[in-house]
Amino acid sequence: MAKKGNRVQVILECTEHKGSGMAGTSRYITTKNRKNTPERLEVKKFNPVLRKVTVHKEIK
Repeated sequence: MAKKGNRVQVILECTEHKGSGMAGTSRYITTKNRKNTPERLEVKKFNPVLRKVTVHKEIK
């Protein structure tokens, strides 16, 4: 029987890339504990298209 936990997979998408008009997207997949962090995540991650560290926000 599988464990039912509070950890869920979330997708992080770059906020700067949307407004830049460049092709493609920068997305990362990670997990978070829904009980400890019910709000959406904001993490600084590297964007390979823009070649710099940008803020990535959780999308649905």
